[in-house]
Amino acid sequence: MPTIKVKDGAEIFYKDWGTGTPVVFSHGWPLNADAWDPQMMFLGAHGYRVIAHDRRGHGRSTQTWDGNEMDTYADDLAALFEALDLKDAIMIGHSTGGGEVAHYLGRHGSSRVQKAILIGAVPPIMLKSDKNPGGLPIEVFDGIRANTLGDRSQFFKDLAMPFYGYNRDGAKKSQGVLDNFWYQGMQGGIKGLYDCIKAFSETDFTDDLKSLKIPVLFLHGDDDQIVPIDDAAKIGHTLVPGSTLKIMPGQPHGMCTVDADAINAEILKFIQG
Repeated sequence: MPTIKVKDGAEIFYKDWGTGTPVVFSHGWPLNADAWDPQMMFLGAHGYRVIAHDRRGHGRSTQTWDGNEMDTYADDLAALFEALDLKDAIMIGHSTGGGEVAHYLGRHGSSRVQKAILIGAVPPIMLKSDKNPGGLPIEVFDGIRANTLGDRSQFFKDLAMPFYGYNRDGAKKSQGVLDNFWYQGMQGGIKGLYDCIKAFSETDFTDDLKSLKIPVLFLHGDDDQIVPIDDAAKIGHTLVPGSTLKIMPGQPHGMCTVDADAINAEILKFIQG
């Protein structure tokens, strides 16, 4: 399996397919690079070089005790950019991966990046506070931590239902999609997955967003039960000058899987625009 070794010795797994303009994907929690297969196949067939990595502690990358926070995630991504010498890339991040993309750009700059797409992404910040009254209370994330530690196998099975909107009336449920969510989640390491909950919920990406000078698309479903749109894309969009907000009616958090054709079309339109 292709990997790079980063500064603390961790090995980061990645997939690198095709040729052309590079498109770099960052996945959500608790998944891995395979969550992007529908988009990688689509863009690869359209002449793009598609690259996705497993975040440390997830999938096939090293399960580290330390470094499971946004600074290190961004630095790992920067190491991948440098190892593959990526230039003029498009970055795409979903959920936690959207935070990773924003923090990479805020921390390392956009000299290697021409555009970014944040899909169902966590920025600017998920946690409720006096400064963010529309956020989710700490008890929500404490519950995620407790369930991840207590019986993550069952929790991932339960979480997949709202993740893909399968708990909605009339939803066409796929057991295969549910099984794949569980499978990817169970590939991750318990320490990395546990720590990442704090990273995706408590990291404040406001300054990262304000620093962006490249074209940015916020793509979010208005029925996202995991990262509610009102405290995420609708606010994030206002922090990035010249950014675009595309609201997908009725779409859940996992819309890249359950309605890949619609999402792929929006991605391609923005990339080519």
